[in-house]
Amino acid sequence: MANSLLTTSKITREAVLLFLNANQLIRNVNRQYDADFGKAGEKIGSQLRIRLPNDYTVTKGPAASVQDTTEQQTVLTMATQAHVDISFTSVEQALSLDDFNDIILDPAMNNLAGQVALDIASVTDQGFVSIPTGPGMAPPAPLTATTGGFCNIAYNVDGSGNLISPNSGTVLDAGAILSNNSARLDKRKIVQSPRTEARLVNSLSGLFNPASRVSSQYESGQMKNALGFDFFMDQTVVNHTSGTMTTATVSAGGQTGYTLAVNAISGTLNVGDIITVAGVNAVNRVNKQTTGELRTFVVTSAVANGGTSIGIYPAIVPAVNGNAVQYQTVTASPLANATVTNLLPNMTYRKNAAYVPEAITMATGDLPLPANVKASRAQYDGVSLRILTQYMVGTDQEITRCDILYGGLAVRPEWGCILADVI
Repeated sequence: MANSLLTTSKITREAVLLFLNANQLIRNVNRQYDADFGKAGEKIGSQLRIRLPNDYTVTKGPAASVQDTTEQQTVLTMATQAHVDISFTSVEQALSLDDFNDIILDPAMNNLAGQVALDIASVTDQGFVSIPTGPGMAPPAPLTATTGGFCNIAYNVDGSGNLISPNSGTVLDAGAILSNNSARLDKRKIVQSPRTEARLVNSLSGLFNPASRVSSQYESGQMKNALGFDFFMDQTVVNHTSGTMTTATVSAGGQTGYTLAVNAISGTLNVGDIITVAGVNAVNRVNKQTTGELRTFVVTSAVANGGTSIGIYPAIVPAVNGNAVQYQTVTASPLANATVTNLLPNMTYRKNAAYVPEAITMATGDLPLPANVKASRAQYDGVSLRILTQYMVGTDQEITRCDILYGGLAVRPEWGCILADVI
């Protein structure tokens, strides 16, 4: 029986399924689809406001201590349009759907998903983090986003302090960091590069139990579920090149907010570098008690040699007079001349990501369907794709483009942790 010509709508429905299944990172982040985006009379622009969870303090004893609800919000910009453009003959369009997938659609969607995933992966490093407002924080300009990625890091070093590949202790450390930042205990993910996966499979091969998991790992050469995480391999894990600054000093004590004033630095800082400040410990985000460890901050804007101001995330929000406050991040503000340390300076390393899906949001919206061409749009599981096709009589070809409109945001950067690996 002869095959019927594949319709644009049929191709589109298949394309969105292939797109979603083509990349592990995209499959394992929070995906949002806005059905109202771009509709006549309902256009909301390219920026979506996202409300973040509220935070409160707890009072003991019978007396009431009423506190205001100070809401935080962040902004996701959905303005990136990516597309893959292909052509095929009417003979190729008459193939069965399976054949058409193998020859044309599957590789096209794999490449499109890979490019989108690369942008989404960048939120772990330089990821369009919009600054929320809250007590003790300087509010940003309305709807103005800054950059910065995951603000936590777990890494493994040798006896000389050189970065080496992560092991079981590094993975467990990442889990502890997520817990201290109130990330949910279930559905934790690690997306790692092919090289990191190879190293971790080798180092953890003797730790998996029961035997069925050992067998699965041996046969597939891939990590599965272990140490509180589901492991996935993805080629879009970013490499980060850190600045050359090793240490600096705070210029004035008592600072709060998203900017740290320092004495002129020697060297540079890059967006995505992770720093600590002596004497500024992190707090558990639920009970506001110190973790006993320095709070790590991600650098949100590049700092040149001699610079005196470092943009950071999260904000420095200390206790007030020894009392916990809403959205508290640290035990105390830094003292004057406290040492600022750039972790893993002057090197390039892999930023594998340990996180919960809610840490990253990817949003897509519907693109319009123009007239006078064959056009179709399909949505599935938070992803919207559009396909346009036009026939070229001179070459007997169908010129086809597949488009996606999307944006990515590290909505809760503290719910992610970099799992560093040496290049």
